[in-house]
Amino acid sequence: MACMKLGSKTDAFQRQGQAWFCTTGLPSDIIVEVGEMSFHLHKFPLLSRSGVMERMISEASEEGEQKCSINLPDIPGGAKTFELVAKFCYGVKLELTASNVVYLRGAAEHLEMTEEYGEGNLITQTETFLNQVVLRNWKDSLRALQTCDDILSYADEQHITHRCIESLAMKASTDPNLFGWPMVEHGGPMQSPGGSVLWNGISTGARPKNTNSDWWYEDASTLSLPLYKRLITLMESRGIRQEFIAGSLTFYAKRYLPGLNRRQGANDSSTRPAPVALGAPPSEEEQKLLLEEIDSLLPMQKGLVSTKFLSGLLRTAMILRSNPSCISNLKKRIGMQLDQANLEDLLMPNFSYSMETLYNVDCVQRILEHFLAMDQITGGASPCSVDDGQLIGSPSLTPITMVAKLIDGYLAEVAPDVNLKLPKFQALAASVPDYARPLDDGLYRAIDIYLKSHPWLSESEREQLCRLMDCQKLSLEACTHAAQNERLPLRIVVQVLFFEQLQLRTSIAGCFLVSDNLDGSRQLRSGLAGSNEGGWTTAVRENQVLKVGMDNMRMRVSELEKECSNMRQEIEKLGRVKGTNTWGNVSKKFGFKLNSQMCSAQEGSVSKQNSASGKVRHHGKHKKNLSQDV
Repeated sequence: MACMKLGSKTDAFQRQGQAWFCTTGLPSDIIVEVGEMSFHLHKFPLLSRSGVMERMISEASEEGEQKCSINLPDIPGGAKTFELVAKFCYGVKLELTASNVVYLRGAAEHLEMTEEYGEGNLITQTETFLNQVVLRNWKDSLRALQTCDDILSYADEQHITHRCIESLAMKASTDPNLFGWPMVEHGGPMQSPGGSVLWNGISTGARPKNTNSDWWYEDASTLSLPLYKRLITLMESRGIRQEFIAGSLTFYAKRYLPGLNRRQGANDSSTRPAPVALGAPPSEEEQKLLLEEIDSLLPMQKGLVSTKFLSGLLRTAMILRSNPSCISNLKKRIGMQLDQANLEDLLMPNFSYSMETLYNVDCVQRILEHFLAMDQITGGASPCSVDDGQLIGSPSLTPITMVAKLIDGYLAEVAPDVNLKLPKFQALAASVPDYARPLDDGLYRAIDIYLKSHPWLSESEREQLCRLMDCQKLSLEACTHAAQNERLPLRIVVQVLFFEQLQLRTSIAGCFLVSDNLDGSRQLRSGLAGSNEGGWTTAVRENQVLKVGMDNMRMRVSELEKECSNMRQEIEKLGRVKGTNTWGNVSKKFGFKLNSQMCSAQEGSVSKQNSASGKVRHHGKHKKNLSQDV
């Protein structure tokens, strides 16, 4: 830390308990009371340097007292600073440093220690040291600004606070790799103006390591909240990049909000962990004020800070019961970048007194609404669709698709909560647009977990819940599971079986088409290139794989047709009592969406190939009946 030496005389001050004495050989003729400390001094050195002391000593002398007493209760810095002022008046050696110059500057102004009362008076000396030494150095500017907290009104009157903040803002917004001196002395060796490392004042010629742009985060976090807020506001007005502002705010919040550090994992995206604040931890009221200030200072821009950090702020705000506008802003911030969140970020515990549910589902509902509103404003992405089990559209997942997958995972996580009401579960699941889900497997899993955890639901409630998913958008694996799921209503099971059979028939027809193309291409290759032993072996192997796959699918179709036939017989038995065409009514009741012409065409294609192979001919009757009835 830089310093400036004043005075030339040896120290003649001695302390005895709560009193200071000047041992110059002459008896003291004045007592100065500063707080609980008494200074036994002499009039002349004081009145020759201070206008205030001159007037007070003159007033006390007029009262005819032999040894006058003066009280200075409001001097900036208290007794410790007045001790340095007294030494300056006596010409005793002392050092000006970044730690005491602000106090001395305030005391000099308070005591009117101007050039009128002596050349090179304390005001001039402190101003020179501030301008020529302190404000040119990052560490000294920071230390001086920290001391402004104790005498903020005096420091503001003399513009010391603003000058220190200006100095810090200028240095923080300057690339330290371009100007290695004197900024890069932070956390590293001293350097010459040319940028080479100094050793004992000698240039070594070695170049310093590159400094990251976040080098000032930790130092800035040592400031009190009012001074830190003024620093960030000034830096933002100077046009410093928004990501640096957000990074510093994140560092500051993690230092003074203990709840954020508890959630910090090993793979946190921050560059380095924030140190724990020294001293007593801030009170809940102080944390609440800090959190609201962080929210007001944080730029409203997507991606500047991680969703993990924002969700941590939201959790803390709910615990501290922060301002409703602050909580609403944090929800909007998370909603803006919901596609960057993970499941852990959305698992907000319910901190309400009622404790109706384990997790705050309403909060996630509002976050999703903010995302959907922003997605509509920005135009979103082209809807994705599923055709024959393949995702059509962009090869990478769109933000709305990622959010749909995230919400389905969240629904599966909260579904086991027995206190979660059906309307709340349905509302969150239905908030995701249909086009956002290429497949409904995730939604089906969540619904299945909910049905398992809520066995008391009526049949109508189960059907109402299952209408949320589209059976045509289930994969073959999900269809297989759903067809054997006893928790699903009968209507849904029949729809699943129907569409699963349809998917299998389409796949088989596609396999036969591929097989015909392979046969034709082999004949063409044999006619053009003659016999090729290596190519023929590969073709035989491919043909065998296709035949095995087709045999497996034929067996699965046969099993499904048997199940459908058994179900039809059971339903016809029930229908004979009423004397109506029950199977036709059932097909309408279960709401099959595909028409019979499509079904018949596909069935005819499959039957034609089956008759050629001769392996599934005995199932033709059941296929014909099923296609006619449906």
